[in-house]
Amino acid sequence: MYLNAHSFFSLRWGTLSPDKLVQEAQKAGIQSLALTDINNTSCAYKFIKACKKYGIKPLLGIEFRKNHKLLYIGVAKNNDGWYELCQLLTRHSMDGSALPVYPPPMQHVFVIYSHAVKPLEDLLEYEFIGVRPSQVNTLYSSPLKTVLHKLVVWSPITFSNRSTYQLHKVLRAIDLNTIVTKLESQDSAAPDEQLVPPVELEQAFTLYPQILENTRRLINACHIDLTRAKENNRQCFTESKVSDALLLEKLAYVGLRKRYGDDHPEARTRLEKELKMIQTLGYSCYFLITWDVIRYAVAQNYYYVGRGSGANSIVAYCLYITDVEPLELDLYFERFINEFRSAPPDFDIDFSWKDRDDVIDYILKRYGEEYTALLATYTTFQRKAAVREVGKALGLPKADIDQIIAEPLATQKHHPWAKHVFRFAACLQKDKFPSHLSIHSGGIIIAQRPLNYFTALKRMPKGFPIVHLDMYAAEELKFHKYDVLSQRGLGHIKDTLALVKKNRGEIVDIRDVENIKNDIRVQAQLKSAQCIGCFYIESPAMRGLLSKLLCNTYVHLVAASSIIRPGVAKSGMMREYIRRFHYPYRTKYLHPVFEEHLKETYGVMVYQEDVLKILYYFAGITLSEADIIRRLMKGWNNKPEQLAELKAKYYRNCTARGYSEELAKEVWRQIRSFSGYFFCKAHSASYAAESFQSLYLKTYYPIEFAVGVINNFGGFYKTEFYFHEAKMSGATLHPPCVNHSDYLTTLFDKDVFVGFIHLKDFRQEVAYQIVSSRNRFGRFKDLENFIHRINISSEQLDILIRIDAFRFCGKSKYELMWEKNQVFNPKIHLNPTGHLFHEPIKNFQLPILEEGPFDHAFDQIELLGFPLSSPFDLIAKAIEGDITASQLKSHINRTVSIIGYYVCKKDVLTSDRKHMNFGTWIDKNGHYFDTTHFERSLKKSPFRGKGCYLIRGKVTVDFEFPSIEVQRMERLYFIPDERWGETVSRITL
Repeated sequence: MYLNAHSFFSLRWGTLSPDKLVQEAQKAGIQSLALTDINNTSCAYKFIKACKKYGIKPLLGIEFRKNHKLLYIGVAKNNDGWYELCQLLTRHSMDGSALPVYPPPMQHVFVIYSHAVKPLEDLLEYEFIGVRPSQVNTLYSSPLKTVLHKLVVWSPITFSNRSTYQLHKVLRAIDLNTIVTKLESQDSAAPDEQLVPPVELEQAFTLYPQILENTRRLINACHIDLTRAKENNRQCFTESKVSDALLLEKLAYVGLRKRYGDDHPEARTRLEKELKMIQTLGYSCYFLITWDVIRYAVAQNYYYVGRGSGANSIVAYCLYITDVEPLELDLYFERFINEFRSAPPDFDIDFSWKDRDDVIDYILKRYGEEYTALLATYTTFQRKAAVREVGKALGLPKADIDQIIAEPLATQKHHPWAKHVFRFAACLQKDKFPSHLSIHSGGIIIAQRPLNYFTALKRMPKGFPIVHLDMYAAEELKFHKYDVLSQRGLGHIKDTLALVKKNRGEIVDIRDVENIKNDIRVQAQLKSAQCIGCFYIESPAMRGLLSKLLCNTYVHLVAASSIIRPGVAKSGMMREYIRRFHYPYRTKYLHPVFEEHLKETYGVMVYQEDVLKILYYFAGITLSEADIIRRLMKGWNNKPEQLAELKAKYYRNCTARGYSEELAKEVWRQIRSFSGYFFCKAHSASYAAESFQSLYLKTYYPIEFAVGVINNFGGFYKTEFYFHEAKMSGATLHPPCVNHSDYLTTLFDKDVFVGFIHLKDFRQEVAYQIVSSRNRFGRFKDLENFIHRINISSEQLDILIRIDAFRFCGKSKYELMWEKNQVFNPKIHLNPTGHLFHEPIKNFQLPILEEGPFDHAFDQIELLGFPLSSPFDLIAKAIEGDITASQLKSHINRTVSIIGYYVCKKDVLTSDRKHMNFGTWIDKNGHYFDTTHFERSLKKSPFRGKGCYLIRGKVTVDFEFPSIEVQRMERLYFIPDERWGETVSRITL
């Protein structure tokens, strides 16, 4: 009887989660239920799963709406009908066309209209008209009475009670960007769209039993289930699974010889073991498709990094999917694939942000958009956003909403309706209501059958199709996920390699990771912790950790990349690891097994693989079962009974091995405590390999590397500090120049010209026009020549003059501003080919227009956001600190003063709820140093934004890493800005 139920995946319409919807249906005694979300198919499998759990027959359909107007409801007779419905929604979502008023012919679908949208005699065999219980009493005088065989019960379900009806109204107001009181009747569901018990529904249609019978026949004719199986994935890369296995084996052994040579028994044995497991579990095609993606990337000269648990595989290493050598790091293949793992594995492949979209486009075209798409994510209402949206829907003024968000506990300051705002916002947040579909960061699925058998597809603004499923829904259906991700660190590397080739004529083999890891100069660079710009190791916290660990090897960096994670630091294990590193002779191992297998990490479980090691070697749990324990403890799947069973086995094995109860409990406690936040060792190793590659480029090509980082706009720090790195490496920094600069920053030998992109309010099209004209017609001769060739506004031209982009003319900015008024007439149409007759400009006797010594610096601060010269030159008074950064270690436990230029800070809330900050600074010599600010000093001397500060505090050292515990600091005044006739020093940049 219930052919039109909505979950909250009827976005900003429905009010019930799929599970809640089915639960409510079961309570009401409903035996069959059709989920027909509005233009959405996200929770089809979740709905079917819930129906099976609660003993309800599931039906699937879609409610098609156009501009919020109901067109028709389609209910699938079977899986082919679901395919037809998803195909219809996909077709119009992908090409952006409007849904048709009448659906196209479909063989396996029932169509239900809300009223007689076509002549009654034209209704097709599978088309019906729905009758609401409230409409029954009008049938006696309706033309519909003549076609009773075409009528079915139509009792939509959108909410469960009056309270959720109010929530529905709020959602509709949010969706339409209006307030609840302005909603029209057609904008929202009718008040009776709630669960009506079957008995009441049947009573409403007592006079028309044929309508009830029609509805029962329709329901009985529908049978649907979505298959949850590995067979949902593309099954073959070649023509058969046998051929796939042979090809994978061939490629793996070719790679084995390249990676290890002809005589490496250990590698060969490991390879054979993995190939057997891969073929047994049916993952040959998965490896080959990943290899195919890498093959395309290499052909296009795209740089990539294979990471994640897939780097545990020697087959992946031999296929050049990853560059992590698993034997060197004792990586377990079972962490990636094992016979007990119910969730499919996935490779994470990172590309440069500039290349990733082309790789995705290749995958879509190679395997077909009918079978291939990116995953979705469900964007939900977060706390502040929920409060703001609900507040707007209820008509609260912005100021009142801001007050509620700013001080949620100050009820005396709130609008009288604030309690209603909190109530509805809490519902949206607590139940994780989806607001809209977004695109996953890079997850792609490739199906054996068209994806419309599972879900509809949607075209996103970038042009890529997404399924309506998120990664968790896809995982439940056993889809393998290919993560094609992007990161700016790879862009740094790629652009640096191109700059090195252009600037020095050298070609660098950056994929020679083994030699790079063992390079003495690179290791020294790592130990110095001078890693600004280097992937994953440039943050103040990471630089501090590298210093404390005296880190200079790949293995040490792998460990550091894992223990820097917040969970490890918060648990105290990061500090314990550092302590044991410095005092290994004090280390007490829980058991000889810990010393034997965790000696590399001083008995501390640092990686996810360490959990597997201890469970396997200490307790005799198989590696496959150990990985299940790890995943269950991490909260991957809520199966307490499975965890309890494996825990019991652990204790049985410990007893059989003669361990004391106390020892067994302590080991289990550590496993339980640490497993939730560990990094996969292979993941850390992948990161560390990329870090070494970045370090290599920074060590040997520091200026090119700095420019590569600048042009990828990525890194922990603001762009200013990468220009600073270039300068510290010997580069000469130049402001933008119309004869040398491109849109991005350019490098000529050691001369770095800032790109036009960094100019505030400078238009991209003007920058491209300048570069294009220069490439076609040569350099600009002077300001007049520039104006004749470039279509530019007065405001844009002012920016270029102020930043000194015409300095080759030999005139001051003030002189150029006067000249501009003579030669620039924006009303005259641009003549890009030059003028037939040159009209000489009139010469005027100008007063002497001198520039102040710091005019350039102040213009740069306004237009670039920072000066290219030293900010210390702008300090108003000649103030000197006691020391510089290089002298910190010689002043341990002494109170000193130092002048620092603000770089960044990190806010921290301590365990006793007190605020503290960690600051990072540059001294007058350009070297970095760090400060610690406790709550007391912050109250007296808070941070006041960018600028130079006089800092006074005590020098402390923590495992060879010095910092200053700040007692007092003050931001220093800058000199007056003479451009505007200032005579008083100012404090801001």
